[in-house]
Amino acid sequence: MQPHVLVVEDEDALSELLQYNLKKEGFRVSLAADGEEAMMLVEERQPDVVVLDWMLPKISGIEVCRRLRSRHETRNLPIIMLTARGEEADRIRGLDTGADDYIVKPFLMKELFARVRAVLRRIRPGLAEDTVNVGDITIDRVAHRVVRAETEIHLGPTEFRLLDYLMQHPGRVFSREQLLDAVWGSDVYVEARTVDVHIGRLRKALSIGGELDPIRTVRSAGYALNAV
Repeated sequence: MQPHVLVVEDEDALSELLQYNLKKEGFRVSLAADGEEAMMLVEERQPDVVVLDWMLPKISGIEVCRRLRSRHETRNLPIIMLTARGEEADRIRGLDTGADDYIVKPFLMKELFARVRAVLRRIRPGLAEDTVNVGDITIDRVAHRVVRAETEIHLGPTEFRLLDYLMQHPGRVFSREQLLDAVWGSDVYVEARTVDVHIGRLRKALSIGGELDPIRTVRSAGYALNAV
């Protein structure tokens, strides 16, 4: 599953550059041009990390950071401040407000990528690691490879993303709608029953060696991945 980065930047050229380069690095990217839009997008669908400009229209970046930290749902949301304000007092203020990191413009794209990955490793390790294990299942995001009980499992791209997402939250039950939003995306129309089809394919692939079915169906609720 691609980590979701929300870029909040009012300079169109920089915003588009960040979006292009972050996508090339394997991130899913949403854009907001001002603080008000950023708060709305976070409310609609919480990202995995926010890259947040300080100087924004409507609501400043520092105020967006403060509001996100004051809410229970987003108090642990990783935030990287991105700003031209490089004075020590500004850095301290940004970090004291709740930013996890602080990058001063101009900056190198490689530095930003490294900072984003470092924050994800520290706060949400399941999203940043190249390899994740749940029970006897191992998923390698870089090699796009799945192994169960020392047997390589061949999955299609949708089943791979679905398994990746379930492995990030072992034991947690997700509804069809939640899985559609996380795996297919909120901007793609797919019928909820499509999830059942891909869950069936994933089950069949994971049980190819006669192992126990790791996917639990919860009637009227959805699906969960158990560690077996």
